[in-house]
Amino acid sequence: MPHVAFIGLGRMGHGMAARYLDVGFTLAVWNRSRDKADDLIARGARRAESPADAARNADAIVTMVADDAASQLVWTGRDGITETARNGALAIECSTVSYRHVIDMARDLTTRGLRYIDCPVTGLPEAASAGKLTLLVGADADNLEAARPFLAPLGETIRHFGAVGAGTVFKLINNLMGAVQIASLAEGLRIAEQAGLDMRLVQQSLASGAVASPQVVRHSARMVARDFAGASFTTALRHKDASYAIALAESLGLDLTVAGAAVDTYARAAADMPDDDEGRLIDIINASPVAN
Repeated sequence: MPHVAFIGLGRMGHGMAARYLDVGFTLAVWNRSRDKADDLIARGARRAESPADAARNADAIVTMVADDAASQLVWTGRDGITETARNGALAIECSTVSYRHVIDMARDLTTRGLRYIDCPVTGLPEAASAGKLTLLVGADADNLEAARPFLAPLGETIRHFGAVGAGTVFKLINNLMGAVQIASLAEGLRIAEQAGLDMRLVQQSLASGAVASPQVVRHSARMVARDFAGASFTTALRHKDASYAIALAESLGLDLTVAGAAVDTYARAAADMPDDDEGRLIDIINASPVAN
């Protein structure tokens, strides 16, 4: 029976970890906040005392943590995964981290005998729980084939963009474009509110018109209603991802003027309300001075 170690039980990670129990894998889990694992333990997962403890005897180790620093800590820090991971185990990084971090981590973990792939995902927490995520993979072809049984419980759509790092490049592009769309939506709604338009009609028209991306459809209703309960993606996480994308662009000699402006707006939101839903960006936009 395949054995998985899963590290990081946040909004996305919890549902992803549960999928391995759903399909009959054995599972060891670790999370900084222990209580987030309680229901998984009740279903038969083993509660690990550290990332190293979780990784012991695992065929695949999957991480879903917040950022570069958290990833570095769980993989190679004190009591980290590499202290116990067996030679040849799959190291599957589902976290959204920087491109530079992925390349450095791949080099480090490969020298330690692990098979590393970057596999950030797209989809909301409910898609994670249902095994319907889209997996954005950067990996050697042989490692991807070995990893497929461990990716299949998470999602049916696997997009292999190329060598290690390629999946992360696309994920950062995706999340940067999301930041631009949400920021421009907030500004558009501010114009509509200031002009006295019927905001219900505005929302319906945006959600069914030419600019109706999934981000616009989802956030327009929430922004108009100012209903941000049940945050699925925070301002701090969006700012982190978009900042990683800007850093990647700069490393390629690119200057992203439009995206840079959106990231600056997210920086203000992340400073004021880091744990709030990113739709609250409209409050930051509305707090900006009105031109005379």
